[in-house]
Amino acid sequence: MAKAKFTTASEAVSAILNESIPLFAQHGFSGVSIRQVANAVGISIATLYHHFPDKKTLYLKSIEQAFSDKAEGLTDINNTPGTKEERLKLFILRFTELMSGDPNFRLLLQRELLEADNSRLQLLAEQVFKEQFQNVLNLAKEISPKCDPHLMAISIVGLILFHLETTPIRMYLPEGREEHNQPEVIAHHVYLLLSRGLLKNGVLKCND
Repeated sequence: MAKAKFTTASEAVSAILNESIPLFAQHGFSGVSIRQVANAVGISIATLYHHFPDKKTLYLKSIEQAFSDKAEGLTDINNTPGTKEERLKLFILRFTELMSGDPNFRLLLQRELLEADNSRLQLLAEQVFKEQFQNVLNLAKEISPKCDPHLMAISIVGLILFHLETTPIRMYLPEGREEHNQPEVIAHHVYLLLSRGLLKNGVLKCND
């Protein structure tokens, strides 16, 4: 195999992450070796270790890289002009579009939840997801001040993710339609559930 050559360290890191993300998504943390990643990139194991000291570091950086582009699109939601309902609608649409466009990231998240390694989950929560989850938490507090903000934030995200995760089987269920896979259709449905089904006079009621 011809050895890959890079002119800068950042170029090498990008190439490594581009190969490691789909490998980890398909096979999980335990199913991927440093040798596999090095072979996929076309570099030696020693070169890979020069940029990443161990597999856990590479894994966390892979998830961080897979999530970073999505995070940028969600950061300014709380500072966007408009009502809280409009910001909720915008967040749901952006999050649905971002998640639907990257099956590798969804697979990474699903595998991590299934493997349930507490040390990795804690690192992911603190190093990768914390800032963006805080943004959703702030939005939840504004939308539903009488509800538990943590549970509300998880519910908003969960409604979206479960629709995306069930895409492969939905078409085989009664009344499943191709249009149900469209991000804007999913986002509109989730927003309607929250705004019409749960919001009362602009405030989400949790104790009624």
